[in-house]
Amino acid sequence: MTGTRRRDGCTPLRDYALIGNKRTAALVALDGAIDWLCSPGFAGPAAFAALLDPRDGGRIALRPVEPFEVARAYVGDTNVLETTFTTDRGTVRVTDAMAWPSAHALAWNQILRRVDGIAGSVPMRWEVRPRFGYGARAGTAERRAGVPVIVHDREAIAVEAFGAGEADLARDAVAGAFTVGAGDVALLAVSMFRDEPLTFSAREDLLSRLEGTADRWRKRMQRCSYDGPWAEAVRRSALTLDLLIDASTGAMVAAPTMALPERIGGPRNYDYRYAWVRDGNLTLEAMQRLRFAEEVHLSLSWMLRTVRTTAPRLQPMYALDGSTEIPDEELPLPGYLDSRPVLLGNGAADQLQLGNFGDLLDMTLNYCRGGNAIGRAEGSMIAGIADRVCAIWRDEDSGIWELPRLRGYTQSKLACWLALEHAADLADLGQLPRDGAARWRREAGAVARHVRERCWSERADAYVRADDGADELDAAVLLAGRGSFFGDEPARWNGTIDAIRARLGAGGPLVYRCSGMEQEEGAFVACSFWLAESLARVGRRDEAAEVMDGMVARANDVGLFAEEIDPKTGDFLGNMPLALSHLSLVLAADALGD
Repeated sequence: MTGTRRRDGCTPLRDYALIGNKRTAALVALDGAIDWLCSPGFAGPAAFAALLDPRDGGRIALRPVEPFEVARAYVGDTNVLETTFTTDRGTVRVTDAMAWPSAHALAWNQILRRVDGIAGSVPMRWEVRPRFGYGARAGTAERRAGVPVIVHDREAIAVEAFGAGEADLARDAVAGAFTVGAGDVALLAVSMFRDEPLTFSAREDLLSRLEGTADRWRKRMQRCSYDGPWAEAVRRSALTLDLLIDASTGAMVAAPTMALPERIGGPRNYDYRYAWVRDGNLTLEAMQRLRFAEEVHLSLSWMLRTVRTTAPRLQPMYALDGSTEIPDEELPLPGYLDSRPVLLGNGAADQLQLGNFGDLLDMTLNYCRGGNAIGRAEGSMIAGIADRVCAIWRDEDSGIWELPRLRGYTQSKLACWLALEHAADLADLGQLPRDGAARWRREAGAVARHVRERCWSERADAYVRADDGADELDAAVLLAGRGSFFGDEPARWNGTIDAIRARLGAGGPLVYRCSGMEQEEGAFVACSFWLAESLARVGRRDEAAEVMDGMVARANDVGLFAEEIDPKTGDFLGNMPLALSHLSLVLAADALGD
């Protein structure tokens, strides 16, 4: 495909690949530009933010001087990317990674870009032009120990080039040009420091670090147990999810990006660089299924430690460092394809979302059923959370979709039922105090009666979105199919599945997340995988496999999914890549393997 598909300076979201080091991540465009990179961590300020400001946001460019065709793929079971550029003069291959060598993690973030000449002779050009603080401030280029460094306040970005031409310093950037012949190897390393001494490396050390990074990803994937019909998609999803689990804490970042629109030009442009309780639950289950035991323990430990700061109240999301204070402000950026506002932080952090209680209890029970245990302090805390569910499950909330309108959302009530049932199950296992179990089961029965009496619609032949008599539908209700709630009423459950497919279907396997969203956003990727999983769990395996095949085919060229897909154009929408999309793919594939 051609590598010149930018519109008003913006690359289609479908054209991005992801590299990272389990501390932060970068988006690499099809034309070789790195348009997004935050440092020192996922939620740090972006020094390269051309994703949201293509003119002044900052990027790392590397591409042939002349027109080219491009193909790319990840290197086997790694998060190392290979991009092959073919011009009239010849062919070059660029290998991109964030350094994460086998021996130990680096104390700083480093992009490694190796250029191999494959055939002919190809003129190349590169430029490193950061804009610190989400494009707000340019740096100053200078040399330190002979190495080009771009500095601003407490931050410094070093640029080491080997075989990539003479590094030319402008006021606020470093650039170079060179020609690659067959057999030539050039190397570019971009290292980001903050409040620390600068360290530089020899060429061979950088090449070794690149190979060590690939080896480390390969070794981690040796634990992945899935070998079913969607193995390639599942393994790519596992690698993506692993990359998005912060190595220092175990927190799962929902996406490495912010402010990417759910509709081009629309206002729904949110920051997803936080850890959602919902995603944490599904992360643990997916990683358990894939045999990533260390990540499961690390992530649950982080979650229980973090929610203790607000328990028995739960926030929908927490900062990756475990803090509860999340900003909610607008940045003065033009946005992706002029989609504004560009929102930093997330105002949904203060919402009541009853579904979080079910997620926390679900992840805890799954962990314990996997042969593990929680401590007495954690058990006492979770018991207190279950008691809170008894007190508030009748309340209206913002629901899983973080909506401003408070309602009695069906999925929220189902999650409360799940939380109370699981609390009683944990008590039976000796993980929670047993004196609360009778109350929890009694209250779970009351929730179940409420759902069956108030959330079922004979007219829709489905469990509807809320308990207020409207016949709207919500694909999130499909999540209840992962438990036992509908085990004794298959007719109602099949009716709900069919109604969601008929009324929320967006063509082929695509599904909108709830009624009335067709003009607001694209089809929600995770909902299609929830549909596939639900179909599998009611025995409609052929239909489930058809949905899976259709969705897997809609990934981009390197197997990644954004939050949403435009049903008309196939374009990606929303933050990219989205952990929830890939979690849901893994769990749907696993359900079809049962």
